[in-house]
Amino acid sequence: MMRGRSDGAQKKRLWTFVGIGAVLVVFLYMYFGSKSGGESALEYGSRSLRKLGSSYLGGDDNSDLSSRQEEKFGLEDGDGGIVPKSFPVCDDRHSELIPCLDRHLIYQMRLKLDLSLMEHYERHCPLPERRFNCLIPPPPGYKVPIKWPRSRDEVWKLNIPHTHLANEKSDQNWMVVKGEKIVFPGGGTHFHYGADKYIALIANMLNFTNDNLNDEGRIRTVFDVGCGVASFGGYLLSSDIIAMSLAPNDVHQNQIQFALERGIPAYLGVLGTKRLPYPSRSFEFSHCSRCRIDWLQRDGILLLELDRVLRPGGYFAYSSPEAYAQDEEDLRIWREMSTLVERMCWRIAAKKNQTVIWQKPLNNDCYMERPPGTQPPLCRSDNDPDAVWGVNMEACITPYSEHDHKVGGSGLAPWPARLSSPPPRLADFGYSNEMFEKDTETWRQRVDQYWSLLSPKISSDTLRNIMDMKANLGSFAAALKDKNVWVMNVVPKDGPNTLKIVYDRGLIGTTHDWCEAFSTYPRTYDLLHAWTVFSDAEKKGCSGEDLLLEIDRILRPTGFVIIRDKQHVIEFVKKHLSALHWEAVGSTDSTSDPEQDNDEVVFVVQKKLWLTSGSIRDTE
Repeated sequence: MMRGRSDGAQKKRLWTFVGIGAVLVVFLYMYFGSKSGGESALEYGSRSLRKLGSSYLGGDDNSDLSSRQEEKFGLEDGDGGIVPKSFPVCDDRHSELIPCLDRHLIYQMRLKLDLSLMEHYERHCPLPERRFNCLIPPPPGYKVPIKWPRSRDEVWKLNIPHTHLANEKSDQNWMVVKGEKIVFPGGGTHFHYGADKYIALIANMLNFTNDNLNDEGRIRTVFDVGCGVASFGGYLLSSDIIAMSLAPNDVHQNQIQFALERGIPAYLGVLGTKRLPYPSRSFEFSHCSRCRIDWLQRDGILLLELDRVLRPGGYFAYSSPEAYAQDEEDLRIWREMSTLVERMCWRIAAKKNQTVIWQKPLNNDCYMERPPGTQPPLCRSDNDPDAVWGVNMEACITPYSEHDHKVGGSGLAPWPARLSSPPPRLADFGYSNEMFEKDTETWRQRVDQYWSLLSPKISSDTLRNIMDMKANLGSFAAALKDKNVWVMNVVPKDGPNTLKIVYDRGLIGTTHDWCEAFSTYPRTYDLLHAWTVFSDAEKKGCSGEDLLLEIDRILRPTGFVIIRDKQHVIEFVKKHLSALHWEAVGSTDSTSDPEQDNDEVVFVVQKKLWLTSGSIRDTE
């Protein structure tokens, strides 16, 4: 009996040593990292494996989230003047977190929202004390995205592990699962046989040269509402047309995530109660293909919002059974829509089968000729059509200014000349043509400088989705015209509303407040350009750490951030590099740029690719 117990003890000690050895091997593997698969890499460290104990999803108000102190800009005393920071990693459940479009938050806060008005799909941001103070982890097996233009047609399935759309839309050719990839045949709800054929059909209906929808450069910016996975916008790019593809985070919640993973311009949003985040007269063409929008609701308020963002003479292509009117209900909707748009002074430009294309008037003549009391009314003279951030929609028609009425059109040059031509609305800001041209040249030189810093790290296809976090006149994006990229130009909501200049140049963008999270999925941009964005946040008393975490959330692994700001801001960022798993790429000072402020510094960082411990287990 004694011998048996001794053998058992020896076996127990042996298994203990084996267990300790295994733990040590796993620790060393996790600490030093590994490379695998050519397109994926794992970066591990003790900080990256820390988990957040609770979050607002769990409703624990006593967690670290609610008790943390707001990080101020500046340095703390320590070795070398920099004290390293650390962040925990969010639970794997939050790998697709969109803080201001998180329905878990809405349910927990018990917000009283009108579901019939789509208010639950609009922005509702957590209060500062309820924000996540953690890094958003990538999903298990995440890989560096496939490069454009291949990405238009295929993406890695593990990067967006959602195949319900492929099953639900299998008869419409939205997407097909093939092995490790999801493939996009180019179909849509109304164009099963390909967006390219459908786009050519629309151009043919309008008698455009060579069935090209760009109409010799006259149509450049397009708004695709209810865009699905954005194949319509993706196939427009080859015609030098850029579309803002819009869809909500609804039952098809990953459609915008797929669009951005493909490298197609897209934005999470909804036609609900608030104005779209675009100024008036932004788009030459708008499109709705069975987008399931009730255009007749609330006196046509949604159609009137579409009218606000359309340019003089702009088109609205509507593909839906109502345009064909096969049954009594379709016929009723068609009659009511026809009556509404006629009172709005739209005319039918073309109609074929289930597609009708309406055109907006070039001037105010039709509005002035309407009988008194005609509904919808013209908007009041004090109603600013370019005010959009948090502004409620109104069921009224936005007339043209006296100047625009006399001109009878947008006055814009065809694309690509409009990119460098001073737009007419410059005068709204008191800017001269010379100021515009100088700004364009200044940013051309600065972008050349940026590419010199990035050149050791990038090739011609490394970057695709780019965001300019403070776009001003859009000259940063204009300087990238020869690169195979697209730029989301963001204009701060409390600065000069220059977004209409951005659109007049044939570019796209949105309005935003960088004290809040952006309306996009995690891991959607390859490069972010932050020109004095941190300094602006500091002046407003916003959290610097929140801004860093938000940048990290929307930045793809292996992506870059170009920070152009004050020296103390750069030092603030540097002390967070290891916590964020970022590494410095290069920097310059003001001596290399005569137009730069004396204390303005350029600092370029790259985000590493890392996985959580849970992701490692799932990957293995």
